[in-house]
Amino acid sequence: MTIVTVPVAVPVQRLDHAADLPLPRYQTPGSAGVDLLAAVTEPLTLAPGARALVPTGICIALPPGYEAQVRPRSGLALKHGVTVLNAPGTVDSDYRGEVGVILANLGAEPFTIERGERVAQLVVAPVTRIVWQSVGSALPETGRGAGGFGSTGKK
Repeated sequence: MTIVTVPVAVPVQRLDHAADLPLPRYQTPGSAGVDLLAAVTEPLTLAPGARALVPTGICIALPPGYEAQVRPRSGLALKHGVTVLNAPGTVDSDYRGEVGVILANLGAEPFTIERGERVAQLVVAPVTRIVWQSVGSALPETGRGAGGFGSTGKK
């Protein structure tokens, strides 16, 4: 079965400090997100436990009804303990500033971010808007009920 997706056009502005960097791109045909690159002007070292806002050098104009999710890269998390701190970070459709990545070093060793390094993924997804429907004091019953936070067990 072949799944056909329709690309969503997203205008992008490359800022001066990223003029020499390529635009984010999909690394494989099946990739869900594009890789965001570090537009740092000099290497940035994160000590264990430290966090920093890493610039990407791009601004985007998402169409209404979409968001962009900034997500960790699994290799950085597994190999170095480096992750996106507020994962997934949300870029709203009306935001026009530089896309930034809040990286945190949860590892035991310092981690240096080099210019052009792939530091996070950006996944564009549709957003569902809700309208609250007040029901008073009772919600519809389910088999699970209010059970959460491990209530379904480990296996």
